[in-house]
Amino acid sequence: GIMNGVTAGMELGASTEIIAGEGRILTAGAIDSHIHFISPNQIPDAFYSGVTTLIGGGTGPATGTNATTCTPGAWNIARMYEAAEAFPLNFGFLGKGNSSLPESLREQIRAGAPG
Repeated sequence: GIMNGVTAGMELGASTEIIAGEGRILTAGAIDSHIHFISPNQIPDAFYSGVTTLIGGGTGPATGTNATTCTPGAWNIARMYEAAEAFPLNFGFLGKGNSSLPESLREQIRAGAPG
């Protein structure tokens, strides 16, 4: 028989990967890899359109956020991750990579920047 909640017409083939979901939170959906984090109001729009992962940068309604998709500095990256904890999506806050001194880049990676 068919399990409750499974579509009767679901097709499985050679390119289908089966994932055991016990004890996990699985979020199928799209990834937006170019977002300017200007406002938390963007999050419901993403969620309702099937986007479950947002990757980009910014610190809110600031000129730098309008112009680029990077988050300046480890402190700002950490604050953005703290703010994102309130939302049921996956987030990646990109660091600002234009520096002649590599230590500031390393600090941003340690703060959680995926790139």
